[in-house]
Amino acid sequence: MNYLPLFIETRGQRIVVVGTGQMAEAKCRTVLKTHAQITLVTAHPTEAMQAWADAGQLTLICRPCSPADLEGARLVYAAEESDSINEQVASWAREKGAWVNVLDTPEACDFITPAVVDRDPVVVAIGTEGAAPVLARQLKADIESSLPQHLGRLASAARGFRDRVSEQLSPGRPRRNFWKAFFSRSSTGNAESEGQIEQVLSELLSQHALESPPEGSVVFVGAGPGDPELLTMKARRIIHEADVVVYDRLVGSEILDLARKEAKFISVGKKGFGPAVSQQSINAHLVREASRGLLVVRLKGGDPGIFGRLDEELVHVTSAGIATEVVPGVTAACAAAATLQVSLTRRNRNSSVTFLTAHDAKGFAEYDWQQLVRSGQSLAVYMGRKTATFLQGRLLMHGANRGLPVTCIEHISLPNQRAFSSTLGDFATQLDTQGYSGPLLILVGIDSAAGKAVTVTAPEIQVEVVHG
Repeated sequence: MNYLPLFIETRGQRIVVVGTGQMAEAKCRTVLKTHAQITLVTAHPTEAMQAWADAGQLTLICRPCSPADLEGARLVYAAEESDSINEQVASWAREKGAWVNVLDTPEACDFITPAVVDRDPVVVAIGTEGAAPVLARQLKADIESSLPQHLGRLASAARGFRDRVSEQLSPGRPRRNFWKAFFSRSSTGNAESEGQIEQVLSELLSQHALESPPEGSVVFVGAGPGDPELLTMKARRIIHEADVVVYDRLVGSEILDLARKEAKFISVGKKGFGPAVSQQSINAHLVREASRGLLVVRLKGGDPGIFGRLDEELVHVTSAGIATEVVPGVTAACAAAATLQVSLTRRNRNSSVTFLTAHDAKGFAEYDWQQLVRSGQSLAVYMGRKTATFLQGRLLMHGANRGLPVTCIEHISLPNQRAFSSTLGDFATQLDTQGYSGPLLILVGIDSAAGKAVTVTAPEIQVEVVHG
């Protein structure tokens, strides 16, 4: 993001528009919606420009621009048809300490004006950083059609009612729940008069004032493999409502951005064989924050119930008398299969799939490997990147074929996803030589190039290995 979206106070500020023709006129139409002191400098005013001046809406200077015209300006629009004149105006403006917007030249701008949906005081700004103005206008049209015209009246009424809400409701969730209930009810209904809106506000406030303060709770939410679009609708809603977000290392910034800016964020990331926040500390965070009456979202990569130590955290939280809920997510094995457009099970190939982890609290995980390599079964092995050689050795030792095709996929579902094809006998070495260090999925027995799984019989097992 090269431009920071913000709203600038314009009351009492001076804005200067320099230019002729339709583009300068368009800039004037935008700034005339503010309470700024507007000056238009143009050698050839249009009929509309003259009308605005006659109505006292702006000060009109009918001549070419000079440095003195920009004195005291907060914002300057250089909207002449000549690039050289715009460059000169921009230079003068910066010497005066003003921010400059140069017509059709984003790289020369200190600020850009977004497309605006105006339901004063509700204002929606849409920008493309100057890359695609037509797209911004299209998005504006889409949003215009979806927002009711009376939305501004609702916001104005709410502004005048905030003091009463602050007096009767506690900060945080009680106030948010009240405003959420009001806007959910009013924004979808018929246009109401100011008196009707105030009556609705008063009645709703009386109801909420009688309610008991909300109790804290912990919701365990699966964040999926990384792509925000793979979140469930329920997960999105709860993340947005959270007072506190306790999140794992693999939860990306795009998912965290779905939470409110006012939420408290606590990172409890763990990395195999590396520094980690202790499980005791994580449990303490959950209980402490929820005991304050807050909605705590425990955000886990993938699905919270698959190698996410969900039971330990649930037991600790519920033993403290705190309400809990679990929202499932898309686990890595399923997301990878979808990426490759193959299934985890298939008739006459494998009738079951087993999820396991390559290491446990004691180190390398040991299993009944002979049982795991039997024909007709798939394995999904999580958190095995650092134990790839150990895992490879165990599978080969118990009868797996060295030539089985292997597909390794890193950063599943994300823009930086990458993959390579290998064999069970070689994949561990290639992981090191090719520098794979991120969350990784290794599929053994699946040919990613053909998009078809190899049918195998014992001891040529069908194995899926997930490195997290």
